Amino acid sequence: MKAYEKIVEKLIIVCAIISTISVVLITVFIFRSGLPILMNYGVIDFIFGTNWSPTNGNYGILPLIAGTLSVTLGALIIGVPMGIASAIILSEILPGKVARVFKSAIELLAGIPSVVYGFFGLIVLVPAIRTFILPIVQLVVPKATTTGFSIFAGAIILAIMILPTIVSISENSIKAVPREFREASLALGANKMETIVRVIIPAAKSGIIASIILGMGRAIGETMAVILITGNMPKIPGGPLDSVATLTGTIAMEMGYADATHQQALFAVGIILFMIIMLLNAIAQISAHGLRGNN
Repeated sequence: MKAYEKIVEKLIIVCAIISTISVVLITVFIFRSGLPILMNYGVIDFIFGTNWSPTNGNYGILPLIAGTLSVTLGALIIGVPMGIASAIILSEILPGKVARVFKSAIELLAGIPSVVYGFFGLIVLVPAIRTFILPIVQLVVPKATTTGFSIFAGAIILAIMILPTIVSISENSIKAVPREFREASLALGANKMETIVRVIIPAAKSGIIASIILGMGRAIGETMAVILITGNMPKIPGGPLDSVATLTGTIAMEMGYADATHQQALFAVGIILFMIIMLLNAIAQISAHGLRGNN
């Protein structure tokens, strides 16, 4: 038995080393390919430039950053309340057997390919926005126009895609709250809803925050779905019905035909995206572990 445990331990160490080396190699490759244009074009001009036109030698990615953040923010506005509410219902309200059925259905969302979400948005959401949402908006803003390919469409699809992450981690965090917390709150005269809002959610806040940040990382890194439904227009958006381009979508679409300098610019876009994701992962670790002491 001890020999078996040692073999498993060695295999785990080898897997960890391989994973670490892979991350290091990917990081070195991306930075080696993208840093030259950042140095030549200028980091400030690259990040804060408002004109992305590689054929004309313009590599300002601020419209891409704005598009990525706007779609991600929209997804969080829609998905976070739904995800946390679902986690509370599954863990605190529904009977166990019923909760397991709904949890399985939500987890199934994580297994659906992103291109399927994109096709759903392309066939259903985009025409619906153009047919039903636009006339309502025009009652307030008569000159408003949209093709349906928009931030709003991308936000809805990404909100659905991040639900499994938020629901799963939030539910586990809520279930991890000691039973004594619930019993003490009820014994003091609080009803079930007051116990959930004032005791359970604050006690599980580190896990809930971690789920939101990881969901944000999932939304920022999505590629295929946003390519199909956001319009891929590299401009700073003026409203939720405007078409935008994202960092990941731009890399995926343009890498196939880019020349040498254009490829370097796309790798530089990857560097910016890599830094954003690393920052989100760091914040997730802090929220999951550092905030636990405040509960």
